[in-house]
Amino acid sequence: MSSNIDQNEVNKFSNIAEKWWDPKGEFKPLHVINPLRAKYVASKINLDGKLVLDVGCGGGLLSEALDDYGATVMGIDVTEKISM
Repeated sequence: MSSNIDQNEVNKFSNIAEKWWDPKGEFKPLHVINPLRAKYVASKINLDGKLVLDVGCGGGLLSEALDDYGATVMGIDVTEKISM
């Protein structure tokens, strides 16, 4: 079985994992658009009581927002330092 995981990308995000939740840091664009992403998803499907798998969740910004809409979210990411 082959892998399409780019180890350079994994290393890059591992090195900045502790900055994920800083809304003024390197992930500021995600913090800014996250409410819009979650609202869009919630407008397309009723998330209340749904089980959602967030593959490539990073620090879990979208996972947490979908939880706020009533989903139960399991987030997975190849970068262990930032997986939920």
